[in-house]
Amino acid sequence: MSFFPAYFSLQNRKILLIGGGVIALEKLEKLVDFTTEIDVISREVSLEFKEFATQHNIKISEKAYAVGDIVGYDIVIVATDTVELHRAIYEESRSSRILVNSVDDTAYCDFIFPSYIKRGDLTISVSTGGSSPAMAKRLRIYLEKSIPSALEPFLKELKALRKTLPKGRERMRLFEEKSDNFMKKYFK
Repeated sequence: MSFFPAYFSLQNRKILLIGGGVIALEKLEKLVDFTTEIDVISREVSLEFKEFATQHNIKISEKAYAVGDIVGYDIVIVATDTVELHRAIYEESRSSRILVNSVDDTAYCDFIFPSYIKRGDLTISVSTGGSSPAMAKRLRIYLEKSIPSALEPFLKELKALRKTLPKGRERMRLFEEKSDNFMKKYFK
């Protein structure tokens, strides 16, 4: 079964990242684009991970994971090399409403991390459902190259305009027309 694409706010969500190596750092780098309400547990933490976490005021507990450490979190990301730990944490979470992502092991995932482009309010994600993160990354790079730099200011303009106009068909038509004109100008 494939994953349902959804965007949701991480505001007021408590996130726990388990791991302190290269893969955990990749996940942390993505998460801080959307929130810094992240705690980290890892017995070993790379210097690069520590430096990045410090720059973003991310709290690190240098210890091994213990049963119960996920309590109080909304989202848990397990980024270790230990499949048994991924399975155990996923199973521990089943009696709660905690969403779990086990890196490189979709059998123990409630959600996955897509490859994404983020420019201001624009976020475009690409996913292969875990079949090939490398292919998702290549598609993201391809799409990223085709996005004009004028898009972010254009979206800011539309956001401001949206606040001034009443909802309804006229507003919808105006935004469709402006969007069509933008597309004609920048995407040929």
